[in-house]
Amino acid sequence: MRVLVAEHPLITHKLTMLRDKNTPSSLFRTLADELMTLLAYEATRDVKVVPHRIETPVAWTDGVILAEPRPLIVPILRAGLGMLDGLLRLMPSAEAGFLGMVRDEKTLQPSVYAERLPANLTGRQCFVLDPMLATGGSLIAAIDYLFDRGATDITAVCLLGAPEGVDAVTAAVDGRDVTLVLGALDERLNEHGFIVPGLGDAGDRLFGVVG
Repeated sequence: MRVLVAEHPLITHKLTMLRDKNTPSSLFRTLADELMTLLAYEATRDVKVVPHRIETPVAWTDGVILAEPRPLIVPILRAGLGMLDGLLRLMPSAEAGFLGMVRDEKTLQPSVYAERLPANLTGRQCFVLDPMLATGGSLIAAIDYLFDRGATDITAVCLLGAPEGVDAVTAAVDGRDVTLVLGALDERLNEHGFIVPGLGDAGDRLFGVVG
């Protein structure tokens, strides 16, 4: 697995604001969206393209366009929705699927409660979006789910990651074509499975506390 921790002053600046417990949900959503657009540049570096010849106002020239089948973006609900528009802004012709996963707060094990994905992902480049890579359980389950449907090329994008999660995903995807893009690699997980220093619960900070 390839791991890329994006290093850019704008990313660090926006992450600093995102981490601040006093940042309201409205600004948190804007920052998450902007961060995804910045991370998308690295995440799509190896997106598949094909040659395409066009005529400019001056002359004919050769360029490229996105290959078919179109890339599939898969946010993990619900927090991943806060990253979706940032990637679609750069790849408006991509398609979006959805994967709902919930983590048991005692066992920390994930399970799928909803999905809206093509039945066959053969030949599709998939981009999985999840703000936080903590234990790695949800991301591993999502990657396995996509590979079971025929995917062979997956890029996962997370705003923050913990070393424990990176190690877990690396071990789980051994031998498969997976790239992990992180906005930052934090220190560790605490006893509750939260990233330190982290930013808290991304879903709650994006959309408010449910129930």
